Amino acid sequence: MESAGLRRAYDEVLAEVDAGRFESPGGGGLSAAQIVAHLAVNDELMSEATEAVLAGSPFAYYDLETVHRPQLDALVVERGGLYGLATLLRATSLRLCALVDRLDPVAAQTPVDTRLHEDVDLRVDEALPWARVLDLHARVHLPKHLAQLRALRPEFDSHRR
Repeated sequence: MESAGLRRAYDEVLAEVDAGRFESPGGGGLSAAQIVAHLAVNDELMSEATEAVLAGSPFAYYDLETVHRPQLDALVVERGGLYGLATLLRATSLRLCALVDRLDPVAAQTPVDTRLHEDVDLRVDEALPWARVLDLHARVHLPKHLAQLRALRPEFDSHRR
């Protein structure tokens, strides 16, 4: 399986993080650092699932907005803020993409018990081929968080002007 689409999605997110100038979220939303922490932790879960698929082991993947805010906040502090987390996300995304590149067509179709809840955009609670979960990550999950990051930059959010 090829990771080109996944790599492009990560490149967009990381370019947005590198652009910086984020404001605090309103209405209880996630901060830029919390978003990046969530993505890095989620990458680790997806890498574990991909390793299990490669090994032929059963695995379940649950993105429960993976970690609660106290854990996200602890990771933000541990990594020294947004830019330390960006370094972590670069590493976790590269690892995931490298694992994805190792998936042959048969392994990519391995059903994995999956639970995804992305607001109202995406609700999955069933076994899906792992390639489909990776596709949803690249085409729905990462773009959702890219949009959240952009909304935290005043030049992209007309409501903040």
